[in-house]
Amino acid sequence: GNEALQTEYRNTLKPFYGVLKTMDGSIKFGMLTGVTKFGKVSVFSDLNNLDDISMREPYVGICGMTEKEIHDNLDLELHELAAARKITYEEVCAKLKEYYDGYHFVENTEGIYNPFSLLNTFKYNKFGSYWFETGTPTYLVELLKRNHYDLERMAHEETDADVLNSIYGDDQPIPVIFQSGYLTIKGYDERFGLYRLGYPNREVEEGFIKFLMPFYTRFNKQESAFEIQKFVREIEIGEVDAFFRRLQSFFADTPYELIKDLELHYQNVLFIVFKLVGFYVKAEYHTSEGRVDLVLQTDKFIYVMEFKLDGTAEEALQQIDERHYARPFLSDIRKLFKIGVNFSAKTRNIERWIVQ
Repeated sequence: GNEALQTEYRNTLKPFYGVLKTMDGSIKFGMLTGVTKFGKVSVFSDLNNLDDISMREPYVGICGMTEKEIHDNLDLELHELAAARKITYEEVCAKLKEYYDGYHFVENTEGIYNPFSLLNTFKYNKFGSYWFETGTPTYLVELLKRNHYDLERMAHEETDADVLNSIYGDDQPIPVIFQSGYLTIKGYDERFGLYRLGYPNREVEEGFIKFLMPFYTRFNKQESAFEIQKFVREIEIGEVDAFFRRLQSFFADTPYELIKDLELHYQNVLFIVFKLVGFYVKAEYHTSEGRVDLVLQTDKFIYVMEFKLDGTAEEALQQIDERHYARPFLSDIRKLFKIGVNFSAKTRNIERWIVQ
């Protein structure tokens, strides 16, 4: 975020790369690696014969492991991990895929596993957020907030190659979030040249969303984990009122400067809470035109919720019926709750909820 310091760094690096160019007759092979792109800035103007292989198909596996490589070289470790976790070999393979696979540097190519997380999992025979915990993406979160970014978009952001390859800046958070590994390529529309981005795996998605909470609510990192645990337990035992009283506390005492765009702030907080709850129960979350609808499912209960901003809880409940949000669950044996919720711009909090 410090433009003057960035310029100073570039001015220091520029002559270094210039010397590399003049000595290229003596260099058989050189490889530069890093996180963010500098190919289009003046720092490399003296080294214009670089071949950027970041999004080139022959090199997709260079920075990680494929599933075949894991099975060919680490089969013994897979069995040891399964025994240590007291699960089957098939279950351990599926869990590794869910947690650490999913990086794509080029469209329509095999997923790459995060080698750092994978090797640490084998080292300690335990699943963990090994890569995520090596660095905290504070700068990225500040960038999202400064740009009033709708967090729900991140899981299905669409953009083109020019944006993905652009140098980072305060005007658009997506390039630096993609280049630093928190998003990856999930799909490609060849006709329009558009890439669909998303989280690569559970380690990154869960870690990033947990990290977001203290930036959008008054709860710190330790408190957030306990709050989410309580949310999940209340959902699992059908304590709807306790759940919404806790949700109210997430909006209470939020510093006013955080809420320049009230509607977006309220959607972002709901998104973070329900996304984290969704790692433990089944959750579907949708937003459009200033409203939110949500479905939460547990072994015993199904909750269909509609959130309004400056409407009424009655209107929210009516919309659930009019748009038949609960219809897919009418024949389900689980107990169904329909919940209308109204959020007040004046109080900057949940004003009322009705449960049916």
